[in-house]
Amino acid sequence: MMSDASTAPACLGPDPTPEPPAFPVPPGAWDTHFHVFGPTARFPYATKRKYTPPDAPVENYFALAAALGIARGVCVHPNLHGADNAVTLDAVRRSQGRFVAIVKLDDKATLADVRAMHDAGARGARFAFNPEHGGELDPVLLERVIAWAHQLGWCLEMHMAADELPKLGERLAALPVPVIIDHMARVDPSLGVDHVNFRTLLDLVRLPHVWVKLSGADRITKLGPPYDDVVPYAQALIAAASDRMIWGTDWPHSGIFDPKHMPNDGAVLNVLERFAPDADIRKRILVDNPARLFGG
Repeated sequence: MMSDASTAPACLGPDPTPEPPAFPVPPGAWDTHFHVFGPTARFPYATKRKYTPPDAPVENYFALAAALGIARGVCVHPNLHGADNAVTLDAVRRSQGRFVAIVKLDDKATLADVRAMHDAGARGARFAFNPEHGGELDPVLLERVIAWAHQLGWCLEMHMAADELPKLGERLAALPVPVIIDHMARVDPSLGVDHVNFRTLLDLVRLPHVWVKLSGADRITKLGPPYDDVVPYAQALIAAASDRMIWGTDWPHSGIFDPKHMPNDGAVLNVLERFAPDADIRKRILVDNPARLFGG
């Protein structure tokens, strides 16, 4: 349930001291999933929201990217800012060509609006309907955005609960545009790799237009860092389609209230070495695949 601004609980900001990379990060590496929050004096949060985080402005992300060796990025618009994409498009503008945007659209959006966002650096639209963070999938809007994405060469990004995969699998399989599944579809690692939800994800990712973000290990683990229970799932996805795996930090890790659960962004990067021990495959995930999907 969304709260009014006066009752939305305060959550934590990100860990300010990332661990250094444990492996050589290849030149041109992409972080394909981060958000920018505020500053609220200029970019206020939506009145209806699940939580109230501290500002996480783009300058802070620039510092993180430099610390981790990240050259390019995909700024994903958060539910926190509603359907006003100004904060995300401003971050792209200030990146001087290093970032692209994934935007959030509502039923008021027009093709003219979407074309203007494209000119400002948007390359896809996100449907965030994971119950933990609020929102529902609007099937009418989805079909409208699919048509626009087809015209503009955009991708669709889906942030959903894994239980939705068997219900939506047929529609996702038939999409005429690339579709990205956020955070490994938030699979429950306690259910095993043979569970129907994960088997559906594996079936989907074998299709040439389906991509998966190897992100959110901290959100789906049942054990905590170093995310041992998530590793087999990431490895299975890489084995199925290493040419359509991408990676992201999920900075600044919204909606976390307990400091024990706040991930370290260096550790989030370093687990990729366990997901993909082969340096050539890591380069594919960090550099080649996102460059092919987003351009650059």
